[in-house]
Amino acid sequence: MTNLFDIKGKVALITGSTHGLGMAMAKGLGQAGATIVVNGNSSQEKIDNAVAELKSEGINAVGYKFNVTEEQQVKEAVAKIESEVGPIDILINNAGIIKRIPLLDMEVSDFREVVDIDLVSPFIVSKHVAKGMIERRQGKIINICSMMSELGRNTVSAYAAAKGGLKMLTKNMATEWAKYNVQINGIGPGYFATEQTKPIRVDGHPFNDFIISRTPAAKWGDPSDLAGAAIFLSSKASDFVNGHILYVDGGILATIGKPSNEE
Repeated sequence: MTNLFDIKGKVALITGSTHGLGMAMAKGLGQAGATIVVNGNSSQEKIDNAVAELKSEGINAVGYKFNVTEEQQVKEAVAKIESEVGPIDILINNAGIIKRIPLLDMEVSDFREVVDIDLVSPFIVSKHVAKGMIERRQGKIINICSMMSELGRNTVSAYAAAKGGLKMLTKNMATEWAKYNVQINGIGPGYFATEQTKPIRVDGHPFNDFIISRTPAAKWGDPSDLAGAAIFLSSKASDFVNGHILYVDGGILATIGKPSNEE
């Protein structure tokens, strides 16, 4: 059975992987034996630091700086990665942003930026990586969706619109590419304990209390909790899974009533 989950020697490109959940998935796949291609666009220093952190844990990692919203940069980067590292076996479209602005106050430019990064970039990167996967008749693409692929919340309408679109893009990628033995699925993370959420993960903070009470598991997710889902969708174990969104959320989407941890 362990062979079903074996990804040793596979090349995994993870966009937006210098920190946060992208880094957590990079560590999970790297510890399982994959070669990790770190991507970022804000600075080469961040990429170098992320690669060094992965290497310090015995993970084979390299880094490439490119803007996932610029098609020419993506095309050139994919060609360079496949020439210097090897064919990309696994693509995780993780790069994304959120802008918490009420719709009436949001500028069109802000709305477009969120959609461009969160929805258009997975199309661009997948388009160029999938060409090689289709030629080789094998590959795994994982789009990082969100609970906002299913639900709305105040001030995150652009993000929800993009993530809802990404869910449907995932299904349509599967519709077109499954016949080439390429599996395209999504992961929808819940609320996770990352450096970004650290300031609000304190007792008494309203949002912390909300997450603890609203999640049936009664806790924030640990970033390592995504590793199993990512490995499953990157391995032979998911060879007949296509167009599916796997929500790793502690049960939030399972209920609209009082969670089981409430009296």
